[in-house]
Amino acid sequence: METSDDAAVYQLDGGLAIVQTVDYITPVVDDPYSCGLIAAANSLSDIYAMGGRPLFALNIVGFPVGSLPLSVLEEILRGGAEKVREAGASIIGGHTIDDPEPKYGLVVTGLIDPAKIFRNSTARTGDDLVLTKPIGLGIITTGIKREKVSKTTIDAAISLMSTLNRGASDAMAEVGAHACTDVTGFGLLGHLREMTAGAKVGARVSLSKVPILPEAWGLVQSGICPGGTQRNHDSLREAIVWDRRISKEAQLILCDAQTSGGLLIAVPKDMTAALIQRLKDRQTPAAAVIGEVIEDPDGRIWVGP
Repeated sequence: METSDDAAVYQLDGGLAIVQTVDYITPVVDDPYSCGLIAAANSLSDIYAMGGRPLFALNIVGFPVGSLPLSVLEEILRGGAEKVREAGASIIGGHTIDDPEPKYGLVVTGLIDPAKIFRNSTARTGDDLVLTKPIGLGIITTGIKREKVSKTTIDAAISLMSTLNRGASDAMAEVGAHACTDVTGFGLLGHLREMTAGAKVGARVSLSKVPILPEAWGLVQSGICPGGTQRNHDSLREAIVWDRRISKEAQLILCDAQTSGGLLIAVPKDMTAALIQRLKDRQTPAAAVIGEVIEDPDGRIWVGP
């Protein structure tokens, strides 16, 4: 709890532990089936960030029974079930309530080897920082709600958000990464701050190395930015040292609140090339070295061009 790890782990015996997490979201796209895919991938992500294997899940549903047809809920649940099957797990129950706004997610239970848990607080000075999905999804989904985004970008965002972090998790386990977290509501730099604070190290990030969805730039420059992204930026004011060449728009993108983002992995430099190759072999959306872990007991993040 003290280092804000991604999931709970309960040890059963010397070689076996349960890993469990819960997450649910409001719709980020219009298509109900896609909402189910995205919400399930998002809920499964914390299991993968810890290095676990999902076993089963329980649905969590809030749905406005009186104002939307049940066929919409059916499509949401169909998308969730298909994504969980893709993960090699099963949905074996759940709970629903009548709610004015649709909400969907999962309680996910998995297995993990207690000796091979990936935490967010064990990065080491000299590690490289590797990101496995581009960022900008919060700005993109806000643009979708305001009908400012092209269909091509909507389709790309849906594909990205519904991609499991399974391959990335397997890749980091194979090479022996030091630490990992997934990039979700606190944004890239917010989750990186949890890593640096937990390990009492600092980090250096290069904007030019961070994969960013191209349409996010135009949207944020036109003033489209989710409230969560702005809150992330405000909350990190004392933790980040911005190079004067980093624009306010770039700062917001680096703090953008993601839905079902990628993994942020701290890996020993001599294993970085192997990790990048394994991520590419598994066709992860990105395999980018965005910075490195440095000495700084205050956990500050230095962002340059």
